[in-house]
Amino acid sequence: MTKGEAFAVWFTGLPASGKTTLAEGVAGHLRERGRTVQILDSDELRAVLTPEPTYSPEEREWFYGAVAFIARLLVQNGVVVLIAATANRRRFRACAREKIEYFAEVYVKCSLATCMERDDKGIYEKALSGQATTVPGIQAPYEPPVEPAAVVDTEQTSPEEGVRQILKGLEKLSFLGSSDGCP
Repeated sequence: MTKGEAFAVWFTGLPASGKTTLAEGVAGHLRERGRTVQILDSDELRAVLTPEPTYSPEEREWFYGAVAFIARLLVQNGVVVLIAATANRRRFRACAREKIEYFAEVYVKCSLATCMERDDKGIYEKALSGQATTVPGIQAPYEPPVEPAAVVDTEQTSPEEGVRQILKGLEKLSFLGSSDGCP
């Protein structure tokens, strides 16, 4: 990969683990260095693509396939894409890996208990009350990546340190040029 080429990074982890926070931190760092960056946040995309989501297995398959397709189009047009989405099954992320030549995963690691404490959207409360039936970590399994570019434990690591870890992981993959590297 040569400097200036676009790539995609999928930030995956349980709901409320810190995916969007880390994606925003990495995006800010890359934008400061002149990169064109787009964050694809699942909450924002769902509002448009599935305004009344069921979170059924079929809908998840379709949704994450659509996210991978959008990411591929952006990467093909020179945009660095940072996907902040749980994508609880490895196969959802594998779809993006198949479509995007320069692709990496970041595992945003966080215990279920801490995610439940942080949850300001009420996702886990709905799961525990029976209003939601497919929440990853409660009723649906979560499969972490096998070989992520970085693992950021958001219970032990500040967002700033997490961003540094991610940038180092992307450097090892040669996704970043020398001027894009860690501060």
